[in-house]
This record gives sequence, C-alpha cells and structure tokens, in this order.
Amino acid sequence: MIDVLYFAWVRERIGVPRERVETGAATVAGLVNELKARDERYAFAFGDLGSLRVAVDQELTDFDASLDGAREVAFFPPMTGG
Repeated sequence: MIDVLYFAWVRERIGVPRERVETGAATVAGLVNELKARDERYAFAFGDLGSLRVAVDQELTDFDASLDGAREVAFFPPMTGG
C-alpha cells in the first residue's frame, strides 16, 4: 500500500485529497497508468503529465522514478513565485 496525495486542481479533479492505493507499479508512471484506468476523473487529472509535478517520499522527482520502498507519492501543479 502507498499513500497518494493530490494537491490544488489535481485534488479538485479527482475529488479526494489523499488515498491509500494498492499498486503493483514499479514507477510513478506505472502508478499513474493504474490510476488513469480506474475512472474518468483520474484520466482527466492525469491527461497532461507535463502540467504536473511529483514527489516520492517528499522528494521532488520524475515520473520514471522507482516506487521501490516508497510510502508516499504526491501530485501537484508546478509552483509559481511572485
């Protein structure tokens, strides 16, 4: 089991801020594919990965990052400063 957290518009599109997911995925991209197959809300939220950032165990990473030993994955839009 892995905790998956959604922030900002990702959370709004999926409808929950977090959930525990059982996954066989080896990478973040594999997890995203599993989530997209669940429901159209997930497919919509993950439709453009270029507009998303991901962190594994609170470390910013890429979608090809390994989930081996991971406890948490967070998805969020890019940060803007000002």
